[in-house]
Amino acid sequence: MSSTINTMLVEERVFGPFDEFAANARISGMEQYRALADEANQDPEGFWRRMAESELVWHKPFTKVLDESNAPFYTWFEDGELNVSENCLDVHLQNGNADKVALIFEADDGKVETVTYRQLHARVCRIANGIRAMGYGKGDRAILYLPMSIEAVAIMQACARLGLTHSVVFGGFSARSLHQRVVDVGARLVFTADAQLRGGRQIPLKSAVDEALSYEGGDIVEKIVVYKRAGSDITWNDDRDVWLHDIEEGQPEECTPEYVGAEHPLFVLYTSGSTGKPKGVQHSSGGYLLWAKLTTNWVFDAKPDDIFWCTADVGWVTGHTYITYGSLAAGLTQIVFEGIPTYPNAGRFWEMIQRHKVTIFYTAPTAIRSLIKASEQNPDHHPRHYDLSSLRLLGSVGEPINPEAWVWYFENVGRSRCPVVDTWWQTETGGHILAPLPGATPLKPGSCTLPLPGVDAAVVDESGNELPPGAGGLLVIRRPWPSMIRAVWGDENRYKTSYFPSELKGMYLAGDNAQRDEDGYFWILGRTDDVLSVSGHRLGGTEIESALVAHELVAEAAIVGRPDATTGEAVVAFIMLKQAAPTGEEAQKIANQLRDWVAQQVGPIAKPRDIRFGNSLPKTRSGKIMRRLLRLVAEGRDIDQDTSTLENPDVLKQFSGVY
Repeated sequence: MSSTINTMLVEERVFGPFDEFAANARISGMEQYRALADEANQDPEGFWRRMAESELVWHKPFTKVLDESNAPFYTWFEDGELNVSENCLDVHLQNGNADKVALIFEADDGKVETVTYRQLHARVCRIANGIRAMGYGKGDRAILYLPMSIEAVAIMQACARLGLTHSVVFGGFSARSLHQRVVDVGARLVFTADAQLRGGRQIPLKSAVDEALSYEGGDIVEKIVVYKRAGSDITWNDDRDVWLHDIEEGQPEECTPEYVGAEHPLFVLYTSGSTGKPKGVQHSSGGYLLWAKLTTNWVFDAKPDDIFWCTADVGWVTGHTYITYGSLAAGLTQIVFEGIPTYPNAGRFWEMIQRHKVTIFYTAPTAIRSLIKASEQNPDHHPRHYDLSSLRLLGSVGEPINPEAWVWYFENVGRSRCPVVDTWWQTETGGHILAPLPGATPLKPGSCTLPLPGVDAAVVDESGNELPPGAGGLLVIRRPWPSMIRAVWGDENRYKTSYFPSELKGMYLAGDNAQRDEDGYFWILGRTDDVLSVSGHRLGGTEIESALVAHELVAEAAIVGRPDATTGEAVVAFIMLKQAAPTGEEAQKIANQLRDWVAQQVGPIAKPRDIRFGNSLPKTRSGKIMRRLLRLVAEGRDIDQDTSTLENPDVLKQFSGVY
């Protein structure tokens, strides 16, 4: 079967680059972009050596740039030693930026707190000394299950300062999902809060940790460090639980960094895969930080006086790279926001941009689409009613942004004068891969444009042959780069088969379909596997299926996505119960029960939008569920594909009811 995809994507509008922006940009004009790209293509190791030596502070200089001897387990700058936290904080105490504001924290209720680089450094050191005093450090792993806060950033930095590998779990995930990650990464230490505040509500966190650790294997955790955020009542175990403020109290505001090899695991971040078990994506210290800093400077054209706001949660890779690490290494002042874009009203984002004089705004298409809808329903919250004149650059992350949303964002938020950097990357890539350089790249709405210097991306067929312009196929990266995934935690075979399948001859398989146009611009066409992108979050269909089948009423389930104007994709569940397929009120009651079950087992973000019941699922004669046909049903389209391999061709007719 050919992987070539026929598409009808046509977009002829082109914007910029703007002369004034280009005149002051770090990378100005396509000639400068091509010079960097050519340098990287002609002498990759020389290019990366120059970047690593000029951008990072090394405790022990590296002598070897790239080791390919054990491909695809590539290593970068392996014999060099550094500390990530030192590169993010200490450097600014010595370069004149000690009293520059590092973080502007806005709470859910609107209260604002700021910390300078000097203050953040002191806080990180106190926390790190407290962790060290408890007996944890290099070689240990910690799980972080925290609200968006200065504390979350400081704890991540404290872990990095000690060489303690962290794994942040998004605060919306359930106790079951948290337990799975605790056990898989082998965490001895958990950081959490009593509760988080979002949208005017308190959402318990400590209780979810307690539940997670009550399951089999959870007793590997020795200590839970609790940040008192909400002041809510929580269950307390004196032998295991300790307050964050208590471990900080009396600790020195200096902490000698633990210098680690460049390949030391900085963090493991779990992303849903095409099997039920989430993948622990392991990132290095040196290569990851280098690319995080470079892409912050290049793609956001970072300037000393910028106020940068990435709206992502630190539970996702965007919050790692463009809040905790890249933007601090680049010395930016940035916003950390606890709340949601629609509380107390749908003008919250625009009010904050106006209040804090944000210059760079980086958010997800799902947020943009939600705010378009909100501004139509209540024109008072349209961005035109706010002073957004401080903005100079807009960004998009998490999923492809459809052209009309891009143009709305450009015209109504950026007032038709701010470039929009539409960035394609993944948890596994560590940072931007395909993205415009705002002072150089002409922009096409809906396209993530061109590979960044040092990235060799292509669109190929299933045998690895490059496809011509206009033909859709597999998006691959043909040459290693410093911030690439180093391993799937504890599963070497899964790493190789997921990302470097033998038929692609050493190329990294992104898992997305894409095409290139005549100008070489990339257009992302969607996932090649069963991973869904819901509100910018990647969710494994199999993980949701596994949760459903664990319910006492469910015999079998299949999950697919259907396009959704607000969330990008909506989760659709096709379910066969252990009883006859229900209808009417009974079906609605069971559907609601199953949604609640999925929220408990996986997390609220994974709840199916639509549930359809049947007495069997469409399968091949060998027993494989034909999800491609279910996608057509979910989208309300005619079944115009080959159904000859179906065991029962009439099976699709039973899924007419949607609950």
